Amino acid sequence: MKKRNYKIIAKNVIDLEIKALKKLRNSINNSFNDAIEAISKCQSKVILCGVGKSGLIAAKISATLSSIGTPSFSLSANDCSHGDLGSISKKDILILISYSGSTEELKNVIKYANRNKITLIGIMSKKNSILYNASDIKLLIPEVTEAGLGIVPTSSTINQLSIGDALAVATLDKKKISRKDFKKFHPSGNLGKKLRNVSDLMTTGKQIPFIDESLKMKNALKIISQKKLGVLIVKNRKGFTTGIITDGQIRRSNEKNKDLQSLSVKNVMTKKPISIEKDSLVEKALSIMNEKKVTSLCVHKKGLKSKTIGIIHIHQILSSNIY
Repeated sequence: MKKRNYKIIAKNVIDLEIKALKKLRNSINNSFNDAIEAISKCQSKVILCGVGKSGLIAAKISATLSSIGTPSFSLSANDCSHGDLGSISKKDILILISYSGSTEELKNVIKYANRNKITLIGIMSKKNSILYNASDIKLLIPEVTEAGLGIVPTSSTINQLSIGDALAVATLDKKKISRKDFKKFHPSGNLGKKLRNVSDLMTTGKQIPFIDESLKMKNALKIISQKKLGVLIVKNRKGFTTGIITDGQIRRSNEKNKDLQSLSVKNVMTKKPISIEKDSLVEKALSIMNEKKVTSLCVHKKGLKSKTIGIIHIHQILSSNIY
């Protein structure tokens, strides 16, 4: 028996879904702008609801909105008819998802929203359906060809998911959510790690390998050995950072000068060390290290570059398992 090549089926499914997404892209109109305005101005919750596969898509979109700081949750349309309508308030925005727009289980939810003047955003593919006619903002997505017997929800759910992602990302832009803001909602997991700030990893306090610029290199050798970071931060009597000395510099200076220990720290240091703001992302610190070919950066507060409050070493970044 000849073995079936399922790669062909996989490619056909993906081709159908690509066609569906292209139709969706071409269908975006000003109603999308209206939806973003409403969601971004919402003073309460954005609630999503659907039935079957549309219900699962609703849950995912809700989770994405919450992750960008827009309070949201999803409801089961079936449970709404048995008491959960009470969790929807007049200040909420309700987003209902239904391919046909006439799903029986959504009718009670639609009536409740209209009766209580709750802003209703409908995502559906059938014009003049119950959901289409009842919605304050109509996001009409195109009818598409489904893969799998032509009836399995595939292309249609891809479009629902994509319009939801588009709503979330556009809302993020409208509300000017930064990566720093995003980090607040993602303190853990791989995303949390990637969004760590320099201040989360840097060496601080008495562990910073400071040395006064007026001292001799014999003192520098002692401190760099004690701190074990392979670097010294040089500062003047006022506490301002004036330079940096690395173990590499010490080795090179030792080759050129027989009496290294008698030299002044000021004569060995590199002036104007590279520094990074403490609230910068760790990935930015690593990028600077790679670009400048250094292994350590001084850390400063915003607007106070000459005052080092910490030091971050490449080993701290790599051992944090961010990458």
